[in-house]
Amino acid sequence: MSKNNDQNKLWGGRFTEPTDAFVQRFTASVDFDRRLFQQDIDGSVAHAKMLVKAGILTAAEVSKILDGLESIRQDITDDKFEWSVALEDVHMNIEAALTSRIGDVGKKLHTGRSRNDQVATDIRLYVRGEIDQIAELITRLQSALLGVAEKEASTIMPGFTHLQTAQPVSFGHHMMAWYEMLDRDYARLLDCRKRVNVSPLGAAALAGTTYPIDRYFTAEQLGFDAPTRNSLDSVSDRDFAIELASFASILMMHLSRFSEELVLWTSAQFNFIDLPDRFCTGSSIMPQKKNPDVPELVRGKTGRVHGHLVSLLTLMKSQPLAYNKDNQEDKEPLFDLIDTVKDCLFAYSQMMPAVSCNKDEMYAAAKQGYATATDLADYLVKKGMPFRDAHEVVGKSVAFGIEKKKDLAELKLAELQNFSDLITQDVFEVLTLEGSVAARDHIGGTAPIQVLAAVATAKTDISKR
Repeated sequence: MSKNNDQNKLWGGRFTEPTDAFVQRFTASVDFDRRLFQQDIDGSVAHAKMLVKAGILTAAEVSKILDGLESIRQDITDDKFEWSVALEDVHMNIEAALTSRIGDVGKKLHTGRSRNDQVATDIRLYVRGEIDQIAELITRLQSALLGVAEKEASTIMPGFTHLQTAQPVSFGHHMMAWYEMLDRDYARLLDCRKRVNVSPLGAAALAGTTYPIDRYFTAEQLGFDAPTRNSLDSVSDRDFAIELASFASILMMHLSRFSEELVLWTSAQFNFIDLPDRFCTGSSIMPQKKNPDVPELVRGKTGRVHGHLVSLLTLMKSQPLAYNKDNQEDKEPLFDLIDTVKDCLFAYSQMMPAVSCNKDEMYAAAKQGYATATDLADYLVKKGMPFRDAHEVVGKSVAFGIEKKKDLAELKLAELQNFSDLITQDVFEVLTLEGSVAARDHIGGTAPIQVLAAVATAKTDISKR
């Protein structure tokens, strides 16, 4: 292996030979952790202000440091900053640039801290900001679903169990089921944020520092709720990243379920809905094709996010306290899962308002499969028949309907009365799809009036966020 002659390492005093060139490239993280530059500079600004408050640095020194950090921030933002793999990571690159710009006073910034608590702080700041963006995207998608649910509160479709026609429901009610899944995701995300929002800054390498630092001050400066309570745990903890990955995995599982239904519903075999052309693609050989690529890709990306959760769990499972170089491997899966979740939520929030229902197809499908069989059983129970007996009567009625290739509502009164003399002319009121849906008029039910009430409640909830 070749040798690297660059010995300008900020930690190089202990070493007698340069880092091997391969090892330098293999261990460097700057290619991906540079995205933490805003958080790294914010953490350094808070640390510098604390150092002058504690009397560790002078006001003049800190003024130079702050000016230098802001000039570096601007250069990175303007894509004028030269990143160096030789300097390993975002922290060393920024610190080296600071010293180059303001002289030896730049070397004093690292007083009372370590890269261990520095990176832990950076990641928490980054994750907190991304959580807030993801929360907004979830809210945007939920609002889109509410719009569809309100519009389609009376649109009848078949409800399924085992992917077999079960009972008629409204399309709006189905959209509200998706809304509820996302509402749990939103609650999980905010709960995760509470554990993200504590400050490890000041834990230093693993044991704290001998300097008279004020960790409450830096925590407040950075918008954290409090400092962490144990220095060993502070620098080695990545539970918050795993928890975010767990949230993301559940969210993506939900989006994958949404996707599966959209893919089915757009097929010629279902033809329940149309997706806007801008969210679909065609075939290179079959000119008639309109492929639901966005839902399919979201469904596919679910496995990617689930893999990142397993990656982070595996990364942490055998690590002794405190910090280990292994933890460098937390960033790429964390960054990718955040990017993936945001893209998928954005795509869905744009796509769902433009979904159109093929109402006649849905209605016709709901008439198949004897979807009102339970309504007939309930009708008999209300006439005094025990439910298990009613279940048997309806089962025989369905078998007769299958033999005659007729839905229950298409059978004649006399044919139905062959199975029970409790059945009278009023039975046809409950055998209609509209009657079946409207009859489920209670909280959580599919009756259009209940769907609209659920939408109104959800809109109030969202307005309070």
